[in-house]
Amino acid sequence: MPPPSPFRAAHLHLHTLRTPKTPRPAFFAVQHRHASTKHPKNFRPPTQDELEDLRERTIDFTRREITHDVAQATDHSNEFPHAMWKKLGDAGLLGVTADEEYGGLSMGYQAHCVILEELSRASGSIGLSYAAHSQLCVNQIMLNGNEEQKMKYLPDLVSGDKIGALAMSEHTAGSDVVGGMRMTAKEAGDGSGYVLNGTKMWITNGPDAHLVVVYAKTDPEAGTKGMTAFLVDTSSSGFSVARKLDKLGMRGSNTGELLFDNVHVPHSHILGSVNKGVKVLMEGLDLERLVLSAGPLGLMKAALDVTLPYVHERKQFGVPLATNQFMQGKLADMYTKYRASSAFTYSIARHIDESYEDPDIKTQDCAGAILYAAERATECGLDAIQCLGGMGYMNEMAAGRIMRDAKLYEIGAGTSEIRRMVIGRAFNKEFGVR
Repeated sequence: MPPPSPFRAAHLHLHTLRTPKTPRPAFFAVQHRHASTKHPKNFRPPTQDELEDLRERTIDFTRREITHDVAQATDHSNEFPHAMWKKLGDAGLLGVTADEEYGGLSMGYQAHCVILEELSRASGSIGLSYAAHSQLCVNQIMLNGNEEQKMKYLPDLVSGDKIGALAMSEHTAGSDVVGGMRMTAKEAGDGSGYVLNGTKMWITNGPDAHLVVVYAKTDPEAGTKGMTAFLVDTSSSGFSVARKLDKLGMRGSNTGELLFDNVHVPHSHILGSVNKGVKVLMEGLDLERLVLSAGPLGLMKAALDVTLPYVHERKQFGVPLATNQFMQGKLADMYTKYRASSAFTYSIARHIDESYEDPDIKTQDCAGAILYAAERATECGLDAIQCLGGMGYMNEMAAGRIMRDAKLYEIGAGTSEIRRMVIGRAFNKEFGVR
C-alpha cells in the first residue's frame, strides 16, 4: 500500500480523537433505497473538525495550484492543465471514497462535497473534471467493481497516473439515455468477451481518459433489462476521440465525442453483471447528483469572492457601490442562496454518511440538492456580472466564467426538468401512483 497522503495522515490523526456519533433518524417516510456497500471499508462518519481540516487543506491546495491565472488560462485556452492530475493525486484528493488499500482516503460523501466545493470555487472546469474522475469513475468502480478490477485500476486512478471518465450519453440519448441508447455490445464470436460499436457524446474527460466506464446495449430488445456497464481501456484497438467539443462554459474540462469501432472488451472488464447495467447506473446516480451539487456551491462562493471586494472598493457618486440599497439586496440574495443551498447539500450528505451501516439514500433529496444549487448558482453568476457592471462583462474578470460554468449544472447529470420529474415520480411511487 502506498504511503498516506498529507490529507490521509491528518485524517488518521483526527480519527483517534473523535467519539462515535449516533445516526440521525429519518424524519420523512419517503422513497429511499437501502444498501450496505456505499462507503469504504472501516468507514466512520467524519467529525466537523475533520471536515473543516479537510476544507482548509483543500483551500491551501487551490491557493497554491489553482490560482486566478491558472483558472483563467484553463478557461481561455480550453485546455485542462494536465499536470494538475498528478498534483491532485499527490495531495490525496482523487480517492476520497476509495479504500485505503488502493490509496484512498476512505472517507465519505460529506468529504467529497467539501473537496469539490473548494476546487470549483477556484475553477469550475477543474472541479468538474475532478468530479467526473473521482465520483463518476472511481466511485463507480468502488461501488460495483470486483476485487480484481479494483486492484487493477484504482491505485493508478487514485494517484493521478491515470484519468477516468464515464460514458453514458449519446447524440440521440440524453435525458432518455436508457431508452434511447444505440450503442451495442455483442458477444465476440470466439466467446472471449464483447465487441462494442457506437458513439458517446458530451463525455467529460473523454479526450484525456485512460479508462472509461461505458454503458452499452447487450440485449437491445430487452429495454432497461438489456444494458451492461463495461470498463474500457482507451488504448484498445477501435477506440478513438472523434473530436474535442468547444463549449460555452466549463472550458478546459476537456469534453469529447467518443467512437467505438469494434472495440473488444474481455469478460473481466464487465462492471457488475451482464444486462444489469441499469443497476450499476442507479447505484451511482443518486450519489452522483448529491456530490455534483457541491460544484454549484463552489461557484456561488466564487461569485461572492469576486463581487464583495469590488462593490466595497468601487465608488460611484462618491460612495462605494455597496452602500446602494439595490446592491445590498443583490448581495443579500447571493449570500442567502449560497447558505440555503449549502445547508441542503450537506444535510443530505451527512445523513447518508451517518446511516453508513444501512445507507438511507433518498432519490428526491439528491435530485433536489443539485436542482436547487444549480439554478441558484446561475442566478448568482448573473448577479455577479450585474454588480460589477461593465467590468463584469469583461473576460479579464472571473464573473462571466463563473456564470458560464454554473449553467452546465442545470444541464449535466440530468437537466433541471428531469430532476423535477424524478422528484415528482418519487412521490407518486410512495403513494402507489404510476
